[in-house]
Amino acid sequence: MILLAEFDIELPLLLEAIHLKYSYDFRRYAISSLKRRLEQAMDHFGCRSLSALQERVLREPEIMRGLLAHLTVQVSDMFRDPSFYRALREKVVPYLRTYPSLKVWIPGCATGEEVTSLAILLREEGLLDRTLIYATDINPEALHKAEAGIYALERIADFSKAYGEAGGRASLSDYYTAGYNAAVFDKSLRQGVLFSDHSLATDSVFAEVQLITCRNVLIYFDRVLQDRAVALFRDSLCRKGFLGLGAQETLAFSIHAAEFSELVREERIYQRR
Repeated sequence: MILLAEFDIELPLLLEAIHLKYSYDFRRYAISSLKRRLEQAMDHFGCRSLSALQERVLREPEIMRGLLAHLTVQVSDMFRDPSFYRALREKVVPYLRTYPSLKVWIPGCATGEEVTSLAILLREEGLLDRTLIYATDINPEALHKAEAGIYALERIADFSKAYGEAGGRASLSDYYTAGYNAAVFDKSLRQGVLFSDHSLATDSVFAEVQLITCRNVLIYFDRVLQDRAVALFRDSLCRKGFLGLGAQETLAFSIHAAEFSELVREERIYQRR
């Protein structure tokens, strides 16, 4: 049985080792979430302590690749929180139409469900052809899955229901081909998407964009890292650009709160002042 004191001592050592060896920085992630995920990883890899896991991580790069799957959020849902996407259509799209070209950033894109959802929305609003989407994540395997745009067929019924509730203008089946228990979404949805590695913990601003949707990512950060991420969002957004957060996230307690106004309060959609 692991003593809590030992776990707490070993945790910062493991995170520092990961940062020094692989440049992944989890040192400012929320402790409660990290503990839960690392306990699952220890069980998965058969390690009785964090020290044992650390030794394997340092000596076996493939273990680090597997550990990333535990430490990062791997799966989302298409049109998660449909009312958020409906608010984008009704409140944000009219502003986006005024730009001759658009750039959108989706940090923490995981396996791409949000990327595909937003691409469908933009296509139905006549904006996708003039939009460049930056879809970023720290997990290369997740990015590979996102780029493929293939999802288990058993998930499609829930995706379709959410699409309808989000104000979809057609049938979700218009956007994918089904076969072999999988749904492959139209490649044209990803023609204007650039999938790339980017860390909100260590990397800097790389482009000016009109819209950022970073949903259900900040909840895994501590307050310091949340403020760092929000500062990146602020510096990336053009004047009057838009930021969408997850249902359980808010800028209310951020040191950068004054630099944003609430456009749709209940859906956590903000506009840079």
